[in-house]
Amino acid sequence: MLETQDYAGVTQIRMSRELDGKPVYWVAAYVVDDLLIDTGCSHTAQELCDFLKGTGVRRVVNTHYHEDHTGGNHDIMHRYGVEIYAHPDSIPFIEQGFKLYPYQEIAWGYPVSSKVDPIPDIIETPRHTFQVMDTPGHCRGHVSLLEASTGWCFTGDLFARERPKCIRPEENIAQIMQSMRDILSAAGDRLVLFTAVGKIVKDGRSALQECIEYLSGLARQATALRQTGHDLESIVTVLFGGEHPFAQLTDGQFSTANLVRSLLETAQ
Repeated sequence: MLETQDYAGVTQIRMSRELDGKPVYWVAAYVVDDLLIDTGCSHTAQELCDFLKGTGVRRVVNTHYHEDHTGGNHDIMHRYGVEIYAHPDSIPFIEQGFKLYPYQEIAWGYPVSSKVDPIPDIIETPRHTFQVMDTPGHCRGHVSLLEASTGWCFTGDLFARERPKCIRPEENIAQIMQSMRDILSAAGDRLVLFTAVGKIVKDGRSALQECIEYLSGLARQATALRQTGHDLESIVTVLFGGEHPFAQLTDGQFSTANLVRSLLETAQ
């Protein structure tokens, strides 16, 4: 399943595996001039390849190595001869693979290994110049692309929403907040966020600032509760009213408990 929309010269491609006629989980890729940012999952690789015919795409950037961002690499590279770039810390995972949990296999599937080159500091297209920013936190080897003249920032999975309630166990809230601050520092007054979950956030400065303030406040609250003797489960209950339903669906990989653990580490 594939949907597209245009935004001021950017083409957003939303993709999802379809089960019983319904999307399982949307992920987004973006085309700017001859550049494709992320390639979705393996379940939608052929649809994406077909869509790209005639677009003139000749380069790909993977914002990070996760299966819902690299799943189309192999097919796109072999059909169109594109060059693919990623952060050096992501390259071993893209080229050698990694173990998925059952929910990941269902939603996105295993990517086929693909050859990837280290991403340069600057990516230039016919009409735009992108600063490649190291933005860890969601995972190692995560990058965002900032176009200063337009205020566009392609954030991968660094930012999904202003008030997240669950994260993966490897995510690091302190790093996420610092990466968001780095983007705010590097960007001008205008900042538009192109997210991997398919949201285009026109007031990106306000969104990032709200997210940072929200996470900072949660970290203070969680620390105060821990200091008064609350355990992890009770902190989750006090702050969020209980565990998020995603925890059961993902074998605990996406959970509020993971968020609280990282919030407590942030305050140390």
